[in-house]
Amino acid sequence: MNKVVLITGGSSGIGKSIGEFLHKKGFIVYGTSRNPEKVLNSIFPLVALDVRNADSIKSAVSKIIETSGRLDIVINNAGVGITGPLEEIPMEEIKNNFETNFFGPIEVMKAVLPKMREQKSGLIINITSIAAYMGLPYRSVYSASKGALELITEALRMEVKQFGIEITNVAPGDFATNIASGRYHAPIVKGSAYEKVYGDTLAAMNEHVDAGSNPNEMAEAIYKIIQKEKPKVHYKVGVFMQKFSIVLKRALPDKVYEKMLMNHYKL
Repeated sequence: MNKVVLITGGSSGIGKSIGEFLHKKGFIVYGTSRNPEKVLNSIFPLVALDVRNADSIKSAVSKIIETSGRLDIVINNAGVGITGPLEEIPMEEIKNNFETNFFGPIEVMKAVLPKMREQKSGLIINITSIAAYMGLPYRSVYSASKGALELITEALRMEVKQFGIEITNVAPGDFATNIASGRYHAPIVKGSAYEKVYGDTLAAMNEHVDAGSNPNEMAEAIYKIIQKEKPKVHYKVGVFMQKFSIVLKRALPDKVYEKMLMNHYKL
């Protein structure tokens, strides 16, 4: 029986790459988009869903279950970037980021768990970020929202094991996607105490995304995880140094690691 997959944020970037890869492997794939009617080139069906709206999540999940009769794999991929000095990021934008990156995935999991419990099986994959493992300067809110998703996944994973449901985190590094264009950038304020350093850091971050890895690497990694009977708690996908930075954080004294990060960001 072909497994049914739901991917949030499946109309572009990593989500689209994962969806296309799994579709070609024979999975029944449903992606989501806030405006699916505007997406003309998807090779798998897109369902209307806004992760900031609980009703739209419930409606999309119900529609997929009604159509396919089951839901085997859910990939919480929808996410948004945010940059800026914490002092200068509007509180509304901080809350918006958590709505998309943290509360949205929780609502999706709440919506799909009843069906998975009924099936006595299911796999939820939460796409986080290597940035979730460390507080990065001028990316503090992004690190925090993705880090929160990492931790809640660890806890929920233990709660639902009794029902035959597996949950895992996959933390990507920099991939060449359109995330930078959709990211909220706190404006560089002329005369601000952060003007020069934040401006330089923002330019470097955008270069890293543009020079990032091929999103198909994420698709292949997700496919391999799906094949595992008992997935691990955490997976990291990206270039060696990005993944190794997590190892260094565990191994080095806090202040040494902080100094290393500050040197990297030229702070």
